Order: sequence, then structure tokens, then C-alpha cells
Amino acid sequence: MNIRNLGVAVAVLAALGAGYWAGKARAPETTQSAGAGGTPATAAAAPGPAADASQKPRKLLYYRNPMGLPDTSPVPKKDSMGMDYIAVYEGEDDASAVPGEVKISTEKVQKLGVKTEAVAVRELARQVRAAGRVEIDERRMHTVSAKFEGWIERLHVNATGQPVGKGQALFEVYSPELVSAQREYAVAAKGIAALKDASAEMQSGMKQLAEASLVRLRNWDISEEQIKALTAGGEPKRTLSFRAPAGGVVLEKKAVAGMRFMPGEMLYQIADISAVWVLADVFERDIGALKVGAGVTVKINAYPDKSFAGKLAYIYPTLKAETRTVPVRIELANPGGLLKPAMYASVEMVPGGAKKLLTVPTSAVIDSGMRQIVLLQKAAGRFEAREVKLGERSDDYVEVREGLKEGDAVVVAANFLIDAESNLKAALSGLTAAPAPTTGAKTSVSHQATGTLEAIDAKNGTVTVTHAPVASLNWPAMTMDFILANPGLVEKHKAGAPVTIEFVERGPGEWVITKMDAKGAATAHKGH
Repeated sequence: MNIRNLGVAVAVLAALGAGYWAGKARAPETTQSAGAGGTPATAAAAPGPAADASQKPRKLLYYRNPMGLPDTSPVPKKDSMGMDYIAVYEGEDDASAVPGEVKISTEKVQKLGVKTEAVAVRELARQVRAAGRVEIDERRMHTVSAKFEGWIERLHVNATGQPVGKGQALFEVYSPELVSAQREYAVAAKGIAALKDASAEMQSGMKQLAEASLVRLRNWDISEEQIKALTAGGEPKRTLSFRAPAGGVVLEKKAVAGMRFMPGEMLYQIADISAVWVLADVFERDIGALKVGAGVTVKINAYPDKSFAGKLAYIYPTLKAETRTVPVRIELANPGGLLKPAMYASVEMVPGGAKKLLTVPTSAVIDSGMRQIVLLQKAAGRFEAREVKLGERSDDYVEVREGLKEGDAVVVAANFLIDAESNLKAALSGLTAAPAPTTGAKTSVSHQATGTLEAIDAKNGTVTVTHAPVASLNWPAMTMDFILANPGLVEKHKAGAPVTIEFVERGPGEWVITKMDAKGAATAHKGH
């Protein structure tokens, strides 16, 4: 009984197995149609084909220019700077479904190192930076010159850079006029003593003569010490000491022992450098935020571990047209004389307190000079170029006044690579666009023309071509300039040669040649 049951079970299993394999063999047919009242078989339920499709190697389409120029190649090559062209595989050249957006595969996003950061309200402390130089305080400079003619008999200060104190003797001078003035005073002093019994009128005249002699000596900058010695009954001296009018260091010395000098001739220049100026050039856009009296931090390359505190003392009323900067004056102490005149200085000024503003990192902004762009992440692998209006700046962040809202995710790393990718996709979509209809509408982005290569400007990367009429643009025959997508396009061509060109409009009025060939070129008509 057991043996019979075992045989029946084996027979049933065999029948079921045969039916399974027969059904599997007919599965493709049942997928095409279904019986009445039945349900069609689903081939996708089988994991085998899907697994095989995932293992298929990607198809290489072409190689693109690494700088985002509309130039492709079917084989590996290098651009004019020696950079390798980038391989583009099937599925990577799909243009974004939404105008203004660019779609990049998740794998490529990871390879590019794309990073994003949220737009947020932050405290923004604006800083104004400027380059400056250390200068001597003009109010602390003194020139030593004589008001009479004479000769230098002896120098007490005989070297440039030597420190001097106020009233210190600089040199001994001989002058016949000095000697004569001293003698006049001595005679007048003796006359006053001799006329003590004379009339008041005679005594008054003699006193006036003595006083006139002393006034002349004082007007010649003779020290009070020497005048007191003379009035005490001292004898006239052949030479007198000339003393420093202020303390400081000798910046310039023209006095030489034995030399003759004339009235008004500069003999010494002395400056007090215990406090100095820093003259800095502030850009025109920042000058409106500065106020006199604001604190300033000054750094000198010679002392990288030190900073000097000063204050903004004056904003000059003139602007330098060449640099579009306004000079400002900063006053600061100079302990130990560390700050030398003509040293370069880096100046940092904080015009006001911190403000809470909507900001993005400065690295998120792509500045073309005409407008500012940020790349907004719409979804995984999908980005949108968004024009923004910016405001105040700090070291790491910049205020966004228009174009973004709090919480938006913007690209802060590899944004230039994504921007180049988006430009490339726009160019490639033009190159593969369908031919324009003959209605004259300028719907085609890629155009062809035959003509003559008139001139090559390798320095600026442009060529001049006289081309025949271009039907896709409704252009007549004319001579015009084109930009080269790659300097290598004209390596095999010379001026005067007939050429066939393909070109696209990269920007308004900016026509870029993406291909140039000498085959089948016909001489174009000279246009206007």
C-alpha cells in the first residue's frame, strides 16, 4: 500500500513539472494575448531579464569639451590647454525637461563633489578692507633752517636717523650778523649803566637800543639760555648753538661742518614718529558706510602676529579717477617705533554693528560681471540657475535681497562645474535640433554656411568669414566675425581658403563656430 501511494505521488509531481516547463515555454505568447475571461501573463515578474539589463555596459556616445564649449569628438582628444575631453554615456545627454534647469545623474553629482547649504537669516557684520601705507604725521614734522647767513663750525648731530630731543644742540654756527647783534646789546647795556644819572629821555633811548638787539637775536631763534647769559653780563661769543625745535628723529641732514648757508636754506628735517598716519585707499562703493571716529585695525606684513588699533580721523574730499578709490587717514600710536614710514599696511574697518539678514555663502554666487547667479537644488540631481540681487557682504556670507527665500538649498561647491554642464547641454541640444522649416523662422540653433575664411585672429580666438546666404536664419551673403569654440578648428586652414562651417548662437549676437571643414566649400559672394 505504501509503495502504491509513493508511485502515485511521483507521477503527480512529474505531471506538475511538465506543465510548469510547458507553461514557461509558452509565456511569451500568452503575453501577447489573453483568453476569454483570463488574465494576461506578466513577463516583467520574472527577475532574470531585469537583472540582465542592469548588467549591460553603458553605451559611449561622444567626448565633450572639458570647459563646457559646444565642441564634441567621437574619439578621445585634448583641448588647446591639454585637458582631456570628457566621455558622455547614453542617458547622460538628456536635456532638462524644464527650461532653465539642468539634470545630472546622482553618480556624477557625487563625482563632482556637489555640496549644498540652506539659505538662512544670519548676523552679518560688514567689513571694509583696504590697502594702505604708513606715513609720517605731517603735523609732527619740523624743518631746521637759519634766518641769517653764516658758516657751520661744528656739528653735534651728524647722522640721518639719529634721535634728538627738544632743545638739543644741533650745530655751532658763526655769523658776523650774530656777533654784531651781540656787541650792539653789550654796548647798549654798558650805555644804560653809564647813563644812570642822565636824563630819562637818554636812558629810555639806550634801553630801546638794547631791547632791539635782544629782539633781533630772538627772531634769529637764538635760545633763551644764551640770551640770558648775554644779558647777565657775558661777553659776546664768536659762535652760537642752534638747537632742535622739537624731539624726534633726523629724516634728512644737509648740514656739513664748514659749509656756508644762506637764510632759509634747509639744514635738518626732524620728525616725531611716536604717532603716525596710515593712508588707505577705500573703494568708491564702500566709502558711504564709513564714519570719522570709527575704530580701525591695522596689520603690517613685517609683524604678522601683531595688530595695531587706530581710528579713522579723516576722509579726503577727492576721488582717484584711475582706481575709483577715496583716500582716508587713520591715526595710530607707534610704540617702540615699530611702524616705519612707507611700510605697506592692511586695514580692516567695521562701519556698523551686525545685522540679521537673509544670506548665502559667498562660494554659492557665480558672478559674470553683468549679473549674479546661484544654483538652486530643485530635487536630487536637478538644479536651476537663479538670478539674485545681492547686498552687504562679510568674509563668508553675502546678503540676498531678491531671488531666494529662507530654506532654499543652494550649491556651494562644484557650482562652476554644474554651470559648465548646463551650458554644454544647451549647446548640444542646439547641435542636435531638427532643421529649421523654410518659413524663415529662426527655430534652428545649429546652422551651416559655405564661404571664404578671410582672416584669423588667434590671439582673440576669432575669425572673419565671408559666407553665402544662410537660409535657416534668413541671412543674406555677408562678411562677419565668429568666435571659435576651439582654436584647433583653424589649424588646417589658412586665410583665403574656402570653408564650410557649422555655428550656434551662444548668446545674443554671439555666434560660435563649432565645426570648420574645407570639403565641398564654395566661394561665397562678397556681402555687405
